[in-house]
Amino acid sequence: MPENFNLPDISSYAAPIYIAFILLELILINAHKIRGDYEARDAATSITMGFGYFVFGTIIASGIYAFLYGILFWIYQFRLIDIPFTIWALALCFILDDLLFYWSHRLQHIIRWGWASHVIHHSSQHYNLSTALRQPWFNFLTGSFILSIPLVLLGFHPAWIAFSASLNLFYQFFVHTEAVRKMPPWFEAVFNTPSHHRVHHGRNPRYLDANYAGVLIVWDRLFGTFVPEDENETVRYGLVKNIGTFNPIKVATHEYLSIFRDAARPGLSFMQRLAYIFAPPGWRHDGRNMTSREIKEDFVADHPELAGAPGLPSQIPQSQQKPSTEPAE
Repeated sequence: MPENFNLPDISSYAAPIYIAFILLELILINAHKIRGDYEARDAATSITMGFGYFVFGTIIASGIYAFLYGILFWIYQFRLIDIPFTIWALALCFILDDLLFYWSHRLQHIIRWGWASHVIHHSSQHYNLSTALRQPWFNFLTGSFILSIPLVLLGFHPAWIAFSASLNLFYQFFVHTEAVRKMPPWFEAVFNTPSHHRVHHGRNPRYLDANYAGVLIVWDRLFGTFVPEDENETVRYGLVKNIGTFNPIKVATHEYLSIFRDAARPGLSFMQRLAYIFAPPGWRHDGRNMTSREIKEDFVADHPELAGAPGLPSQIPQSQQKPSTEPAE
């Protein structure tokens, strides 16, 4: 990358833009000009979580992030090829980084240790621009930076990857709104949109674990995780079991504490303790909770006419099938 070329620091101007658009959305909602809903305590919690994300990222955990970033710079010396800086090279880096975001995001939904960080973003029962700021404070614990290593080895400079990730996050802020119902069809087909991301924040069975996209929804379409927003089924936001608190400390730590409590239960095998950390969220050794997959199967067992609908399994496992109520002949 040329020494005289400097990628802009998006984070330096993003915060005032975020606050300005949150205020604008709130004003327009109160004036009944656009759709949406704000709840004061919820929005305050989301904004506080965003501030905590900034504080942990730039002050408290800055040394950790610098160390992880330094690892990428060290690995960069072993790159396979030298990729000269061009706008097309940066665009390719952005696209590939968006693909890595998709897989990182998906893994955080199916591995409980990753979910302990990401669950924070899903903990609001409202969906507006302030929800976008409800970010995890301990994201460095997920180890997701490892997914950037292939890009670095391929020859993309770590600074390009960091810029791509920040631009990706900046874009995602604007999909957290109910004001925009649908974008033009061509845009909905290629990009993540408010409609697609509302689905991702839904706790309806059909909407669980869908639409992991950052910027490009094509990854969900390609890997079979795309679920369209159904106009006949309103999205219910939040968690399958909502945490019922506006305390930022509890929001930031509740799932980590639950993991430690579960893994420390007496009488468990070593593998069961590991499963409480790395199995899908909802897994329990006694089967008293349900994972997202099991929630979907249970829903289809109660509504067999919806089997195979987007986001729902096409077949009901034998163990989930309900006994027939029709009289025997």
